[in-house]
Amino acid sequence: MPTISNASFMTSVEQELNQYCQERFIAPEQLSNTQWFQFIAKCSQSTILQNFPTNPPLVNTRRVNYLSMEFLIGRLLGNNLMSLSVYQDVDNFVAKYGKNLVDILEEERDPSLGNGGLGRLAACYLDSMASLSQPAIGYGLHYQYGLFKQHFNESGEQLETGDSWNRDFYLQQYHRPDFQQKVGFGGTVAQITDDQYDWQPAWTIQGEAFDLPVVGYKGVQQPLRLWQGYSETSFDLAQFNDGQYLQAESHVIDAAKLTKVLYPNDNHQEGKALRLMQQYFHCACSIADLLRQHLAQGRTLMELPEFEVVQLNDTHPALAIPELMRILLDQHHLSWEQAWAISSKTFAYTNHTLLPEALEQWEDGLVAQLLPRHMLIIERIDRELLAKVRAEFNDEEFEQAWRETAILMDHRVRMANLCVVGSFAVNGVAQIHSELVVSDLFPSYARLFKGRFHNVTNGVTPRRWIRQANPPLARLLDNHIDGDWTKDLALLSQLENLVDDPHFQTAYQEIKQSNKQVLADVIEQEIGLKVNCNAIFDVQIKRFHEYKRQHLNLLNIIATYLDLKANPQKDFVPRLFIFAGKAAPGYFMAKQIIQAINGVAKVINNDPDMQGKLQVAFLPDYRVSLAEKIIPAADVSEQISLAGKEASGTGNMKLALNGAITLGTLDGANVEIAEFAGKENVVIFGHTVESVRQLREQGYVPRSYYEQDEQLRNAIDALANGMFSDGDTQRFSALVDNLLNSDYFCVLADFASYREAQQEIAERYKDQAAWSRSAMLNTARLGTFSSDRSIRDYQTRIWKK
Repeated sequence: MPTISNASFMTSVEQELNQYCQERFIAPEQLSNTQWFQFIAKCSQSTILQNFPTNPPLVNTRRVNYLSMEFLIGRLLGNNLMSLSVYQDVDNFVAKYGKNLVDILEEERDPSLGNGGLGRLAACYLDSMASLSQPAIGYGLHYQYGLFKQHFNESGEQLETGDSWNRDFYLQQYHRPDFQQKVGFGGTVAQITDDQYDWQPAWTIQGEAFDLPVVGYKGVQQPLRLWQGYSETSFDLAQFNDGQYLQAESHVIDAAKLTKVLYPNDNHQEGKALRLMQQYFHCACSIADLLRQHLAQGRTLMELPEFEVVQLNDTHPALAIPELMRILLDQHHLSWEQAWAISSKTFAYTNHTLLPEALEQWEDGLVAQLLPRHMLIIERIDRELLAKVRAEFNDEEFEQAWRETAILMDHRVRMANLCVVGSFAVNGVAQIHSELVVSDLFPSYARLFKGRFHNVTNGVTPRRWIRQANPPLARLLDNHIDGDWTKDLALLSQLENLVDDPHFQTAYQEIKQSNKQVLADVIEQEIGLKVNCNAIFDVQIKRFHEYKRQHLNLLNIIATYLDLKANPQKDFVPRLFIFAGKAAPGYFMAKQIIQAINGVAKVINNDPDMQGKLQVAFLPDYRVSLAEKIIPAADVSEQISLAGKEASGTGNMKLALNGAITLGTLDGANVEIAEFAGKENVVIFGHTVESVRQLREQGYVPRSYYEQDEQLRNAIDALANGMFSDGDTQRFSALVDNLLNSDYFCVLADFASYREAQQEIAERYKDQAAWSRSAMLNTARLGTFSSDRSIRDYQTRIWKK
C-alpha cells in the first residue's frame, strides 16, 4: 500500500477547506453536516485516486474476478477514512469547528446495490481481498433503485417504493466511459464451421462502467466495477417524424430497464425476460472487461486460467460460462476442445443454498429466444456431459444420475448444474452445508467430478463489523490486545485471560449498555417506541423467508404475551424483540409473516400491562447502516432456521463477535460457532438435519403438535381469531392454514424446544456476571469468522495463489 502521511493528508484537507469556504463566502463553523460530508468525501476520493493505481499492476498470480449480482457495501466514507488511517485525524479536525464526525457520516446514503447476506458477503470479501493485497476486481450492476424502500401501512403490510440512492451523484464513485461494452440480445445464428457460429443480435445495449474504490485496511485499492445500461442511439428521429412517438424512444427505455432495479419481480413473463437479460448483461460486460485487461498485458488466451479466476457468487452469473465459450469459439476461432480447456479451468462456483426453489432455472424457450447462441453452447455442454455420465454410471444407476446432473431437463436450463459442470471448483459456505451439498444436493456430481467440492466457511470483515460498527468495543480491544486485531482477528483469543477480570467485565458491560441506549434512541426516532434498556435485546435481522422461521419467533412472542396476561404477577425477565428485514415483493407468505409481526407488535406495545416487560420493535427498511446500530446492542442473536436449510449465515457471526449469545438450531455456521465459542456459551434447540429427515419419513403431521401443546394452540388461535388484526379473522388465515396443514419448515415441531430455549436465555440473563462472561468468550473465541480467513482459505483451496 502506498504510504499516505497523515500530516500531508490533513494539510491537503485544510487547504481544500479554505478554498471551499472562500468560494462560497462561508465560515467553516457555518457549514452544514451535508456540506461537511460532501467536502470530506471529495478529499477522500481525491486522495484515493492520487495514491492508488486505478488499474492493478501486472502480477504473476491469479487475479480474482468476483461476479455477483449483489454488493451490499454500506456507507463507504467512514470505512475509507479508517483504511487510510486518517479517521481520528479527521475526527479531531472537524471537532475544532464544533462538529462530530459520526454525525457527518450519517449524511451518507447506503448504496442500494444488494439486499441480504449474499450481497453483504460479497462486500466483506472485497474488503478482505483489498486488505490482503489479493489482486481482485468485483463486478456488479449499477442499479438505480436497488431492491426497494420498505414501509408499513396502518395494517402492518409491507409497502415497496423505489429506493433511489442518487447513484448519478454518488461522491464515492467515478465514471469510466473508456470501459464500454456492447451486449446483444435475440437475433439469428448461422453455423460457419463445426465449432464456430455467427450470431447477429436483433438489438444491442451498451454497458458503461462506474468504479467504486474498495480501500483495503493497510492494503491496496481495488475497484468494484458496476455496469449501467445505455441505448447505443438515444433517439430515433425517423420514427418520431413518422408519428411513432413512443417507439422512437423504446430502445432507450429498454436499455435503462436493465439496471433500474435489483431482481425485477419475475412472477410474470416480462419480469422473467428482464431478469435473464439483466444477468446476461452483467456477465457479458464483465467477461469482456476481464479479457480486455488480460490481453492488454500481453498474455495469450491459453494463459487465461493461469492468471485469472472467475468466482461465481451463486448461480446469478452462471451465463458467464457460455459467454466465455462464445467469445473463444466465435471471436477467437478456437476449437471446442481448446475453448473448454480454458473455460473449465477459469470458473469457480460458490453454492449458497440447498433449497430447490432457490436453485435458478430458466425456460429453455426463453433462453433460446434471448440468447440463441448461448443456448446452442449449453446444449453441447449438456451432450458432452451425457457421455461422461453414461461412462461413469451403470444401467441401473444412470436414469437417477442423469436426472440429477443434466443441465437441460423438462424444458428448463438448470443454472446450478451449469455452474458445477463448467467450474473447476465448487464450494459450500459452512462445514455442514458443504457436506450436504455433496451428500444431498449433488451426490452424483461428487462421484463424477472427484476432488471438485470444497468448503470455505463464510466470514465477516472486522473493519466494518467491529471497528466501524462498535467503536467503544474496538477501543477496548485496542487497549488490551497486543498486535493489530483488525488485521488478524485470531488475536481476539488474548481476551480469554480477561473474562474473569472484574474491571474488564465492567468495561465490557458498560459498552453493551451504551450501545443499547444508542439503539433505543434509534427505535424511538424510527417508530416512536420508547423501550426498556434493561430488557434483553433479542434480535432477528435478516431477509424474510419461511425457512428462516421468523414466524417461530412470532409464535413464541404471542405465547409469552398470553402467559403474561393470564399471570400478571409472574416473575419475568423483561424482553424486547427486535425485527428487521425485507420480503421479496412477490413472496406472499413472507409478507404475511411481516404483517403478523406488526399486528402483534401493535397490540403488545399498546397494552399498559406490558409496559417495561414485553415489547416488539420492527424497524423498517433494513440496511447496512441500520445493522451497524442493531448488532452492537444485541444480547441475543436469533438464528433459528430449520436445520439443513441455512447455508451459513453471516449475521450470526457479526452478532456473536459483538457479544450476543446465539440462540439457534444446528444449522449453517451455527454448528461452527457452537464448536468454537463452546456449547455452554450458546443456546441450541430443535431438530437436527437427521431428525428432520426422520420426521419427514415418518410423515410429518403439524396439526398433531397443535392439538397436543396448549401454549402453541392458544398462540395460533389468537392469530386466527383476530386478536392481532383488529378483529379480522381472515387477515392471517393463509399463514394459519400453512402452519396447521403444511408447515414444510417444521415450525410447530420445534416450537416446544424453542420455548424451552427462550426460558434458558431468561434464566442465564439473571446472572449478569455469567452472561457477560459468555458474551466475552463469544468475542474472544470467534476470530476464525473473519473474512480475511475465508479469503486465505479461497487462496489455498480454490484459487491456488
